[in-house]
Amino acid sequence: MNKTIVRVFAVALFMALVVPMQAQKKNKNNVKDAAFEVDTSSASRLINETYTFIRNYYVETPDMNRTAEQAASAMLSHMDPHSAFIASRNVERNNEGLTGNFEGVGIRFSIDHDTIVVADVIVGGPAEKVGLLIGDKLVAIDGENATGDTINNNFVFKRLRGKKGTRVELRVRRPGVKETMDFTVVRDKVPIYSIEGSFMIDEETGYIRLARFSRTSVDEFQKAVTQLKKKGMKRLVFDLRGNGGGYLDVAFAMADQFLPQGRLIVYQEGRSQPRQNFVSTRRGCYINDPLTVLIDETSASASEIVAGALQDWDRATVIGRRSFGKGLVQRQFRASDGSEIRLTTARYYTPSGRCIQKPYDKGNNAAYQDDLNQRYLHGEMTHADSIHFPDSLKYKTHAGRVVYGGGGIMPDVFVPIDTIRLSDYFLSLRSKGLINDFANTFAEEHRRDAQLSDFDQFLLHYNQYAVDSLFNLFAENKGVQPTSVRGDWVAGWVADQFKKQLKDTTAAIDASSYVSYIEQWQQDTTFMNALMAKAASEDRRSVIINRRSTEYLHTMLKALIASRLYGTEYYYRVMIDEDEGIKVALKHFDL
Repeated sequence: MNKTIVRVFAVALFMALVVPMQAQKKNKNNVKDAAFEVDTSSASRLINETYTFIRNYYVETPDMNRTAEQAASAMLSHMDPHSAFIASRNVERNNEGLTGNFEGVGIRFSIDHDTIVVADVIVGGPAEKVGLLIGDKLVAIDGENATGDTINNNFVFKRLRGKKGTRVELRVRRPGVKETMDFTVVRDKVPIYSIEGSFMIDEETGYIRLARFSRTSVDEFQKAVTQLKKKGMKRLVFDLRGNGGGYLDVAFAMADQFLPQGRLIVYQEGRSQPRQNFVSTRRGCYINDPLTVLIDETSASASEIVAGALQDWDRATVIGRRSFGKGLVQRQFRASDGSEIRLTTARYYTPSGRCIQKPYDKGNNAAYQDDLNQRYLHGEMTHADSIHFPDSLKYKTHAGRVVYGGGGIMPDVFVPIDTIRLSDYFLSLRSKGLINDFANTFAEEHRRDAQLSDFDQFLLHYNQYAVDSLFNLFAENKGVQPTSVRGDWVAGWVADQFKKQLKDTTAAIDASSYVSYIEQWQQDTTFMNALMAKAASEDRRSVIINRRSTEYLHTMLKALIASRLYGTEYYYRVMIDEDEGIKVALKHFDL
């Protein structure tokens, strides 16, 4: 269908949806906004006329439901980056990460080449009850072959998820077992846990990683704190890195766990929504003990509400990199066909008055989403002094410290991205998926080893397996070898010098002139000294990068194998050794 028709239809449709809620709104003087009513009345007529024209005169029989969905989506995309239309068929899938459960068999899976592998078995889910294990491979689902090139995420979701009480037959190949195994799983409500890791880093320091703000998050957090206190926790590292947010009221309830009664946590305000304050109660479970909060550029929305409130009240030290910058509040409206419209209705503000929504151009979602890439290109991810805030965005915390609004929460202690650990060799391994492939293979082959029966045994005996050497052989067999210290930079550097001599850095290099140039510089002492100095510098840098990258690679392999054997939490337990944010947090506690 013509895109222009869809856009016109979109604007009209949006006004028709919103008008019933807005037409009776009054301004502060209790007088109806006549201009607004006239404008929306015209839009309502337009949508009816457009609908009639398409239905009666379009050259083919139109799918009006599909057209309406496209129109609604197009409209909302021109409002702001976070307003969105969700078709009825997608509502449940979109909401399940926040509601805290879904209906299905209760596994997390990965697709290893053409095979579905159980990556985790959710505690309390149907799969755990019948005895499925991490590492099991699904070879058939309800008698249908479940291997091959056509297997993808949608294939798995469509067949494993379903209504509570329905059955699904699974045929499984288990490492170390010769014959395939058959399981009958009765689908049920499956809990989705928002805490991915909760453990003691040392004798006094607890660690909790919250992946999302769902309906179960506060209960999970309170249980985790209780368990960690029993183990001796006197200080906490609260990790919100990678947490894209969730429900506003859950964010308020989470911040409430850390603050004494009567503290403003967040307030929201919009054109048709008067200011609403959220103030702490007496329900907190971790109000007095030392606290650090970890954030990064992917911490957004609810994560920023919590980090901002704790920073403004000087309750916690915020560590990491500037957060995403989402300060818009969405309200969900249910349409008659079951679809949902998530519409931005307000902005939220931290206790000091900061609105931390980053700038955006309406209708330009591509530029908005590219913001993180631009931060990297501008050096912000590696240098804190690359970030500049105008004085007009300056605010003060309860203790008088200066903080800034206008685009995310700026941490109190900056932790740069460690780019030096990403050697060409590491990037090549990652791009080919070899790191995950090896971890899956190793875990499958050694899952039944007595020396790996639990995590403590794993830590004790891991080095006996010479995993690093095995991986190097595995990578070589796949055609990937470590890069040499002396790279290909020499030819490029010489060519740059030649172009500078020509005083034209964009000119194409003439082959005969270039050969003559090379013959001349071989006799040039000054040039050769510069080349040797450059070589020494590059070699030193390459040695550092390769060593750092190798250390990181080996730790990641260990962490991935642990997660394949024992579950997701054990990835984070192992990666502590490479986690600069946690290292900084521990140092801060000791100041």
